[in-house]
Amino acid sequence: MLTAVIFLLAAFTSQAQEAARNGQVSGVVSANQKPIESAAVSLLRAKDSSVIRTIATDKAGHFELQKIANGKYLVRVQNVGFDQYLSNTFEISTQKTTYTLPAIHLKAADKDLGNVTVTSKRPLIEQKIDRTVVNVEASINNVGATALEVLEKSPGVTVDKDGNISLKGKQGVTILIDGKPSYLSGDDLANLLRNMNAAQLDQIEIMTNPPAKYDAAGNAGVINIKTKKTKIKGLNGSVTAGYGQGVYPKTNQSLNFNYRDGKWNLFGNYSFNYRENFQSLDISRNFTDSATKQLLSIFNQSAVINNISRSHNLKLGADFYANKKTTVGIVLTGFDNIGTGITKNTTYIYDNTNALNSITKANSVAGNNWKNFSTNLNYRHVYDTLGRELTADLDYVGYDARSTQLLANNYFNAAGSSTQKGDTLNGNLPSNISIYSAKADYTHPLKKGAKLELGFKVSYVQTDNNAQYDSVINNQYVHDYNRSNHFIYKENINALYVNFNKQLNKRWGMQLGLRVENTQSKGNQLGNAYRTGSQFDTSYTQLFPTAYISYQLNTKNQFVLNYGRRIQRPSYQDLNPFVQFIDRYTFQQGNPSLHPQFSHNIELSHMFMGGALTTTLNYTKVTDIIEDVIQQNASTNETFQTKSNIAQLDQFGISMSAYLPLKKWWTFNLYSNVYRNRFRGTINGTYIDVTGTTFVGNVTSSFKFNKGWGVEVSGFYRGSGIDGVIVSQPLGAINFGASKTVLKGKGTIRLSYRDPFRLQYFRGYSKYGNVDASFINHWDNTVINMGFTYRFSKGKTNTPQRQRHSVDEQSRVNMGNNN
Repeated sequence: MLTAVIFLLAAFTSQAQEAARNGQVSGVVSANQKPIESAAVSLLRAKDSSVIRTIATDKAGHFELQKIANGKYLVRVQNVGFDQYLSNTFEISTQKTTYTLPAIHLKAADKDLGNVTVTSKRPLIEQKIDRTVVNVEASINNVGATALEVLEKSPGVTVDKDGNISLKGKQGVTILIDGKPSYLSGDDLANLLRNMNAAQLDQIEIMTNPPAKYDAAGNAGVINIKTKKTKIKGLNGSVTAGYGQGVYPKTNQSLNFNYRDGKWNLFGNYSFNYRENFQSLDISRNFTDSATKQLLSIFNQSAVINNISRSHNLKLGADFYANKKTTVGIVLTGFDNIGTGITKNTTYIYDNTNALNSITKANSVAGNNWKNFSTNLNYRHVYDTLGRELTADLDYVGYDARSTQLLANNYFNAAGSSTQKGDTLNGNLPSNISIYSAKADYTHPLKKGAKLELGFKVSYVQTDNNAQYDSVINNQYVHDYNRSNHFIYKENINALYVNFNKQLNKRWGMQLGLRVENTQSKGNQLGNAYRTGSQFDTSYTQLFPTAYISYQLNTKNQFVLNYGRRIQRPSYQDLNPFVQFIDRYTFQQGNPSLHPQFSHNIELSHMFMGGALTTTLNYTKVTDIIEDVIQQNASTNETFQTKSNIAQLDQFGISMSAYLPLKKWWTFNLYSNVYRNRFRGTINGTYIDVTGTTFVGNVTSSFKFNKGWGVEVSGFYRGSGIDGVIVSQPLGAINFGASKTVLKGKGTIRLSYRDPFRLQYFRGYSKYGNVDASFINHWDNTVINMGFTYRFSKGKTNTPQRQRHSVDEQSRVNMGNNN
């Protein structure tokens, strides 16, 4: 935090020095009658053409340069595939503090661009009206990082010890990849993001209150991870190789390519990731009598987990431009993850006088082979130049997981002598998930700048989980009917939405949306010789309104008020009642009685100077919140974790994000969020009413030097807070990075040192009713990474294609994969 204070003081000092600079220069950049996003706009001093400042245009092609001192200037615009634009000389003076350039129309370059490299340095954080955008490559410290680690450093995003993602202190985030749902949640989503390298990523879009066009799932909002896709005709792409060393090694390699010729555009990427990791988990549990509250026994558990994972990821796609108005495309994606995990767990059991009674040692070997294949067919037709268009998508997503677990328990007395025969449990846990979806979106412009959007979506999901456990008795495998179960789940969601957008006048704008979703689900737990089967069948229809009102006070100040109602359905695996063991006394279990949670979200945002400083107030109310619940059984000394609709959440929060270009060579990004959570509800017969306030902050300071050198210092801090029934203690990290461009700008070497002070580890506790447990969790996060990227490019800029959008089903897949 001292680093953040120093940077803030420097920022305020610099801003005071700039107070006298009130000039403003703005304009719009387009080509072929379409706006150009991310074009590099540079303000040059007229007398020597030195660069004062460079920014990137937004989606509308608009740019605005603020706080310019009096003087004479030029504006230069550069974008790959187009001729450079240079304006006439103009002057900013006390009498004329604003200057708007005539409309800038870029012309396509006629020459071969094979040996020309034009770079546009995007800021790390861009604040839009409806979302926050993180430009992944703008941070040196992202080299060698995983997608999960990039998310962890993103504004408002927190990742807990199990890889669960929260946004502004709220769980229930829908994760999209290139506008398509990931179809995963829990451990499996974390595993996917751990096996996705930052070199594959372009941007991360964070939307806390998305419009009605998006699925209503995710009470905390939507995070869209956009992978790299180049926009240049001809053959172009990049190759990346990286190596990281923590306690164990990690490697990553990736290839991205795009080939555009005539009516065809072919693209793809491949990556391979190898990661060795460890976790150390210490749990202390006190067992008490439920009636007298007298201490009965103490369990101190220590586990060391070593994981090895190998992941192959492939994406291939093609776009066919049938004519100027119609495009048809296909995208094929898949991955093959192979992982093994070895857990060595020791539990010391004490009596109520703290005298050691016995020791249990558990060794577990887990293996998994997790495969995915997905297909997307997409269609786009543009009716006219006014913006009327129709898009459609057909999707199939399939997951096939083959997991095994071999758990051996051995029992000893306080002296270390064996007291009884050990027991062995062998688990075979296959899981199959098939997801089919179809959707269409239609956009129709109306008079006076209004716009109407309509669409529908239909999805069908089937999951088949068959947990088969065998016990070893007298060296013979005996099927364990009590622990085994076969669970089949089917779900159909049908949705319609309408969205209306209109700029009422120069100051006021609005957007109103309504989405209706009908859900039908069936669960069937098949019975066996020792277990009676059970079924459930539910159907419900819900409305999800959204509203946005914007007010432009002046050129520097804008206010946005928005509201949305959202739903968080249980993940498919959380509904499955099968048991997953850590040792004889500790396990996890699903809950088929779960039902959805609903939330109301209200936000008021103030954007200053086009998003250079954004402040947001928010209130969220969540009913029937789904949270982890810990239960203890004093008679069997067992502790298990499950999901339950435990409580109501009320949250008040305020956040601030700032982008400060302190000098030409020094930029500073700051994000801070303070929120207060209140949980109220009944858990295991005990009423709880707990309140906690949490502070979250992210700081990134970047320095650019001559000859292609760059240095970055970044860090994050998360204070203590309450998440359901678990109280977490503060944690954070400080990261260092350096980069150097080589090979005439075509190559980049990056070096990063993540968390050298080992500040990032989890501490927490849970105390309610007869539950009294505390946790400490360390993992292999102190890592030195080195990466090299080589970019090849030849051709003209191509109009970017729209990102594919689909549904939320994949965000709920959870197959119990813990690698």
